Amino acid sequence: MAKRDFYEILGLAKNSSNEEIKKAYRKLAMKHHPDRNPDSKGAEDKFKEAKEAYEMLSDPQKRDAYDRYGHAGVDPNMGGGGGAGGGGFADAFGDIFGDIFGQAGGGRGGRGGPQVYRGADLRYNLEITLEQAAHGYDTTIRVPSWDSCDTCDGSGAKPGTAPVTCTTCGGHGQVRMQQGFFSVLQTCPKCHGSGKINPSPCNACSGAGKIKRNKTLEVKIPSGIDDGMRIRSSGNGEPGMNGGPPGDLYVEIRIKQHAMFQREGDDLHCEIPISFAKAALGGEIEVPTLSGKASFTIPEGTQSGKTFRLRSKGIKGVRSGYAGDLFCHVVVETPVTLTERQKELLREFEELTIEGGSKHSPQTKSWKDKVKEFFE
Repeated sequence: MAKRDFYEILGLAKNSSNEEIKKAYRKLAMKHHPDRNPDSKGAEDKFKEAKEAYEMLSDPQKRDAYDRYGHAGVDPNMGGGGGAGGGGFADAFGDIFGDIFGQAGGGRGGRGGPQVYRGADLRYNLEITLEQAAHGYDTTIRVPSWDSCDTCDGSGAKPGTAPVTCTTCGGHGQVRMQQGFFSVLQTCPKCHGSGKINPSPCNACSGAGKIKRNKTLEVKIPSGIDDGMRIRSSGNGEPGMNGGPPGDLYVEIRIKQHAMFQREGDDLHCEIPISFAKAALGGEIEVPTLSGKASFTIPEGTQSGKTFRLRSKGIKGVRSGYAGDLFCHVVVETPVTLTERQKELLREFEELTIEGGSKHSPQTKSWKDKVKEFFE
């Protein structure tokens, strides 16, 4: 039976681009794959037919010979081979499965050379005070770094020797592995993607070509930064592999617990203890803020737990157009360690309060009424 035209099999015109050929093959391969059609001999035949067509048309030399002479211009034994340079199933689906097979960790690189990897990102936890977070803060930190080995000039080989081409991958940094139906590229396990090995590794760096050192970096903490936020220092992570770009350093902010204030977003909260007399008589109270002192007046008869709001006395966040507020929570302090005279005055005060009735203690009167209703 005569073979069908390869372009007809893929449903394409002769002037179709390589990308159109790959796209058409993917579609047919997914549709007629034997694993998806285990009981269909026809699907298996169509799959093999599409695979042969793709392998011929994806190779520029084979496609040119086929365009000139038809099936007579190509070797019929190449059908379904998937050999080197033939562009098999894994090549057509490389951009789909590349991140899973053979390029984990951000690898980049062509099929003819070693894989290039971006360096890993680093994290540094920096603890600062609430005042430093509110007003901004410039500091320096020491982080681990890798520098080129001075002994071997970064080659990893002992002085007087040189790296040699890896015999496992032939210097490509990758090896082709067969995993069931898939033929995929993986990083060479012997040279770890570099394409080179050192028979006589450098004693100073143990063949790594780099030595770990610490470096000092300047960090500018912007005003208003909050706990858990990160500052990125580009290029100060671990170095890349095989000429790849370095990773980044992320400085993660941790704000120390403050003795006076608790932060919620851009707002601040604090407790203000006042005396029994101040709560009863009212008056002016002076409170601290992160930018100095402030004062406000409490009315007569202020109860414990009352909250007073001081606008714009909070923190101006890094993404905010205005500062938050300061919330002062009043706590009426019960006097302790009283003298006999103080106790005598309080007893007299208590008697006068009871004689005055509920107008002096409305909450007590209300509570007693509820208790009475409960037991009745």
